[in-house]
Amino acid sequence: MTVADSASAAVVALRTTAAVRERANFLLRRARAGDSRWFVVDDTALGACADEVVAVTRSRYPDLAIPFHSRWRHFEAGGVDRKAELDVRLADLDAPARARAQIDLVVVSVLLDAGAGPDWHYDEAVSGQRFARSEGLGVASWHAFLNGVFSSDPEHPLQVDAAGLCALSHDRLGEAFQAGPANPLVGLDGRVQLLRRLGEALGPGGRPGDLFDVLSAPTVEAHDILTQLLASLSGIWLADNDIDGKPLGDCWRHDAIPGRGLTQGWMPFHKLSQWLTYSLLEPFQWAGVHVVGLDALTGLPEYRNGGLLLDTGVLRLRDAEWSAQTWSVADELVVEWRALTVALLDELAPLVRDRLGVDAEALPLACVLEGGTWAAGRVLAQRLRGGLPPLSIVSDGTVF
Repeated sequence: MTVADSASAAVVALRTTAAVRERANFLLRRARAGDSRWFVVDDTALGACADEVVAVTRSRYPDLAIPFHSRWRHFEAGGVDRKAELDVRLADLDAPARARAQIDLVVVSVLLDAGAGPDWHYDEAVSGQRFARSEGLGVASWHAFLNGVFSSDPEHPLQVDAAGLCALSHDRLGEAFQAGPANPLVGLDGRVQLLRRLGEALGPGGRPGDLFDVLSAPTVEAHDILTQLLASLSGIWLADNDIDGKPLGDCWRHDAIPGRGLTQGWMPFHKLSQWLTYSLLEPFQWAGVHVVGLDALTGLPEYRNGGLLLDTGVLRLRDAEWSAQTWSVADELVVEWRALTVALLDELAPLVRDRLGVDAEALPLACVLEGGTWAAGRVLAQRLRGGLPPLSIVSDGTVF
């Protein structure tokens, strides 16, 4: 049996960003050659797309001091420095313990970041502000964490542990997120079940923050954080994509994709795990860990980045009527859209840097996304469709 024929080896190979990029670039080359059933690529539009991103970036960060694209940005919603409050509460702990608490917070918050729906909001009492969508979910999960919703120990509320997650009820999470008939939160039951599965995956006494102890070193590769997340969290996803019973997570079929053995025909993304990895960079850095290899991570293939490419004309549907249909995340059109997004973000990033006059060291992909492509996609969606994405996708929140 060759390495490619081993199910375990195939899963490991598909859990690398090298595989994500290699296969995404294959589909981009194929589309440029005119062989895509779904998309036409207009390379002449890349410059105008970069201009849109640069304009949004300069508007949001005039001094070009651009942070990582991360859940921590949602924790800053409304101009409130919520981290300062958390720092005060964690002040008596040493650096590793603070990092564990921050990682606990980020993991549950990112997992709760599925689409909230258009009718839900969160009213923050302390600031008097109302938040919706990702910002609302971020602020709501922040306060839920501070209030000990995910901890089994009332004496230690600022933690997330397996027992607390496994005991989490629909009513308790709903109350924390102010959800109810008059303020409906899409997928509340699914969120509860996802966190319970996380609790089961952690095992007795386990915490998401244990990741810090697994990877704690003077220097850590960003991809090593991702690898550990994929290995430890693969069982919590409901997607039934697998090879011989071994779950693949955010990895989908596209029959045009070549590959060795059992990897053939699979297009990996691991979007939520990469979003989580981006969001964990700062807790590691705050604890004194030097995180390197940031650009080993890919751009995030979700509807804001992908929408940017459609709305600026870099990508065009072969049949305009497809934009009126509803698609599944498993549909080949969506798989290819996401793959082309990954590959084109890599080409867009240097164009953005050139226009801003900075290099890749000063502006890694994580900052281009934040500046950046995600925000520009949101601005264009608001301008063109009142905020709706250019394609309608049915998703459980772990992909889009």
